[in-house]
Amino acid sequence: MDEGSELSLSVAHIVRRLKGTHLHSQIERRAKECLHQPEIRLDSLREDVRRFLRTSACGPRAIPRLLWSISKSRWPTCARHRSVSSPPISVTSSLLILPPMPPHLLPLSTEAFFSFFVLFKDTCGGGVRLFFSFLYVTCCLTQACWEKRVLKSLNSMSSELGVPLARMRPAAEQKELTSKWNEMGADEPGLRGDLTSFRPVYAPKDFLEVLISLRNPNYDSSEDVGVRSHWGLVQVPLDVRDIPQLRRAYAELNLTSGQLGIDDHAHIDPDLFENEYLQIGKKVVVVEQDSAAAQQYSRRGCSTGLRADLWALILNSNNQPQDAMRYEQLTAGVVQHDLLVDSLIYKDVKLTASNDDYYFVFEDFLYQVLLCFSRDTAVLEHFKYNSATPPRSFVQGKGEEEEGAVVYPPNGVIPFHGFSMYVAPLCFLYNEPSKLYSVFREMYIRYFFRLHSISSSSSGVVSLCLQFERLLQTHLPQLFYHLRQIGAQPLRIAFKWMVRAFSGYLSTDQLLLLWDRILGYDSLEIVAVLAAAVFAFRAENLMEVTSLGSAEAVLADLSTLKVMPLIQIFLFATAI
Repeated sequence: MDEGSELSLSVAHIVRRLKGTHLHSQIERRAKECLHQPEIRLDSLREDVRRFLRTSACGPRAIPRLLWSISKSRWPTCARHRSVSSPPISVTSSLLILPPMPPHLLPLSTEAFFSFFVLFKDTCGGGVRLFFSFLYVTCCLTQACWEKRVLKSLNSMSSELGVPLARMRPAAEQKELTSKWNEMGADEPGLRGDLTSFRPVYAPKDFLEVLISLRNPNYDSSEDVGVRSHWGLVQVPLDVRDIPQLRRAYAELNLTSGQLGIDDHAHIDPDLFENEYLQIGKKVVVVEQDSAAAQQYSRRGCSTGLRADLWALILNSNNQPQDAMRYEQLTAGVVQHDLLVDSLIYKDVKLTASNDDYYFVFEDFLYQVLLCFSRDTAVLEHFKYNSATPPRSFVQGKGEEEEGAVVYPPNGVIPFHGFSMYVAPLCFLYNEPSKLYSVFREMYIRYFFRLHSISSSSSGVVSLCLQFERLLQTHLPQLFYHLRQIGAQPLRIAFKWMVRAFSGYLSTDQLLLLWDRILGYDSLEIVAVLAAAVFAFRAENLMEVTSLGSAEAVLADLSTLKVMPLIQIFLFATAI
């Protein structure tokens, strides 16, 4: 076994032993608190975190002693150091990031604080030191700074327009909203008031600039072998899959397997694939009622008539009476209180879905679902495994004390430009608002939140951006270099597709086929693959463009593209 593998195994062993200890919970809690302190800065991150550990409540010697006691029977040592009886206390300045751990050795929570370690190596004594991963810490700090920027924008809007963050609706307004609940799209301007002064808090391009600035202070990209690592905009050392790994992970999409989206076309005899596959789907939905079976079935696409039931089964969204009751309670909350974010929702729907040929007819549903979503405190659960923290405001009259702080909006999610497009495609599947809401909420807390949160997750937006760039650099280097030279970095074009999971860009039938695979594989990774496949499909035209504008024009209309042929060809017909 090489040195890197041995180190990974050793760290995995220590992580498992640390899990559940009092020291672990102390460090994790205090470290997360530390990341939100104003004195912690990116440019002095290393020293700030060291200082924090030295002064932490758990004591300067507790960490090395516990780690030493756990690892002394496991850690490889050379003969001249076998007599060492006490843990090395000094911290050296030599940092080394661990190689990726095998998946089966990772801790249970992939976002857990101790999943990411770096090694301090004492070159004199031979001792090995464990410390925090600067990549993880950097992601958390950058996310915290981004949240402050978004909150500042929201507060500035509130001050400039003289609109409170929240207010109780007068009785007459409550009555009017109740009477128009199912026809809010036709209310011009009515209850929504004048929206011309409201603006989106941020757009995807603003978020992209933050991701581009993301750096790991402990990582020197000049150490990478090969020039291509410097071509892209994302410069963080995350592990993303290459084409051989993707082929193994998405084996059900290979060229020899039947796929809905390819083999159900009119010119193909339905007896060859479609009819039999449909019968299997009915068995899964009606007879088995098995979420795992539904997820496996979804990997090759869902039949149109079964998709709604299959997705609900995968998401465990059964629409029980209590779910309908919960939806009614949220509706009552919307009627009683008016929030500033309500106007942002109205504005976003008007700017996006209402102008879309596929989704404009669902305007009423979108208002209902998104307004209820903003009040749903159950959405806060996803912050337990999210690097983001819910924004807070202070109740008037209670001062800026902790006891006066409340999450705002109640679900902790501030809508941005294009947010309503996460809901719009689902309107084709569910015509009952409570069912639509239940499925959307599950889709959001499983997948969509990752598209606008900064994290090191393999399904996070940072990893998707990096994977997209790596796939293009590796398999279409001439195209990538050409676009880079003319100032048309591919990620600047593709980011808006990925942050919306292609909603609003593909035709609805193709988008739903893509989302089938997201649910089937329980990952957003396929979104990055499709983005790269689109560039590969339009490569010949893109090689002739001479500016960013002309490159965007070539890729402006994706509504005619067929998702599954593109993904299959890119993954399984690309020369390696």
